[in-house]
Amino acid sequence: MSNLADYKGVWVFAEQRDGKLLNVALELLGEGRKIADKRGFELTAVVLGKNTGGMANELIQHGADTVLQADNDLLEPYTTDAYAKVIAELAKTRKPEILLIGATNIGRDLAPRLSIKLHAGLTADCTRLEVDEETGNLLQTRPAFGGNLMATIICPDHRPQMATVRPGVMTKAELDKTRTGTVEKIDIKLSAADILAKVIKTVKAKKQKVNLSEANIIVAGGRGVKNIDGFKLVQKLADKLHGVVGCSRAAEEAGWIEHDHLVGQTGVTVRPQLYIAC
Repeated sequence: MSNLADYKGVWVFAEQRDGKLLNVALELLGEGRKIADKRGFELTAVVLGKNTGGMANELIQHGADTVLQADNDLLEPYTTDAYAKVIAELAKTRKPEILLIGATNIGRDLAPRLSIKLHAGLTADCTRLEVDEETGNLLQTRPAFGGNLMATIICPDHRPQMATVRPGVMTKAELDKTRTGTVEKIDIKLSAADILAKVIKTVKAKKQKVNLSEANIIVAGGRGVKNIDGFKLVQKLADKLHGVVGCSRAAEEAGWIEHDHLVGQTGVTVRPQLYIAC
């Protein structure tokens, strides 16, 4: 069991791609700020990569008190070995109470490895976070049993408490250009020998995937659409409204539409201005 009193602070893994912060990083800062204020802790953003200097002020202006910035050629592109080694060593030394990571492709790869390295629990795909101010336990709520119920999970005996959070479910932190904070450049001990799986080449798909999490208008279909041809009508309506197409789990599992269109508790959580269910 960890000595819980030694662990303080809320950390957010600020994921970036090609030098740009992902929206989920700013969403986690908004939620992390609330939790940190309740606990009376600092909010720390951890950003890794190459040439990340321009992101530090953006993170502070979105709520971070401190930015831990690791800048190294071996951190770009992302590899599990490098990122897990750097963040785990930082966490072991500085002992955050809570570590939040976006449930992106990278986050879902990184978080389990960190959980093992830190001997900490991990709750995946959370849609709601709260904190028990008396015990410091993070109340991590996620869909369970295929989305039929919501389960709240706690990790009372070990720290840090780790959770991955779905993009789009939290409110993005507001920008405050007057905020100031501390930027700490981390001198990392990382060599090519630490990276067992190396990225040889990155090939980006030509097909553009639907971006449901940022859509203002979504036209969604389910069992009532009945078949693939039914979704062609849904697509026509979405095009007419300048929106995008969503679908239910049943429609996706029937093979009528691709997984990228899945919305709801078992898909992408969305907050559009207009949502039409067909």
